[in-house]
Amino acid sequence: MVDDSTCPRKLPVLRTPLPCLTLSPLTVADAGTYYDLIAKNREHLTRNGDYEEVKTATRESVTEYFMSPPDRTIKYGVWECDRLVGRVDLNPVNPPRYSIGYWLDEAATGQGYMTAACSALIDFARTTLGATDVFAGVTHGNSKSVAVLERLRFSPAADFEHYTRFRLPLS
Repeated sequence: MVDDSTCPRKLPVLRTPLPCLTLSPLTVADAGTYYDLIAKNREHLTRNGDYEEVKTATRESVTEYFMSPPDRTIKYGVWECDRLVGRVDLNPVNPPRYSIGYWLDEAATGQGYMTAACSALIDFARTTLGATDVFAGVTHGNSKSVAVLERLRFSPAADFEHYTRFRLPLS
């Protein structure tokens, strides 16, 4: 359940400038479709050490995750027309500071989808939630994810053993 103090009760569908690419809040009704996307992309998602928890995800655990979310993360599905191709999240770490996380179906990479999706979610965070900063962590070696952040004008903020933290000031 999304905490009302950090976002509106009903999350809107977010449009992107790309034809047929939208962000829609992920709900328990999407659990099966989301699980199928995870199952198809397990190797892709864990290639750089990211998303290790998906290795053991089951249809039941994904459904339970959406029924009883363990956190206040705002979860959006990235939809190309009627096909789920990824996920982008906004985590209210310390509002008005948020972190963003994302992943895309391997077959959908290289088309600008994630840059457009993240841009739409960052705009939502700025205009609707009053975000002042957005952070992202990228595992070392994940050059495609770094490229997305660079296109969005994030800058490296801190380097850690396994990942680099990036920051985008919004004010």
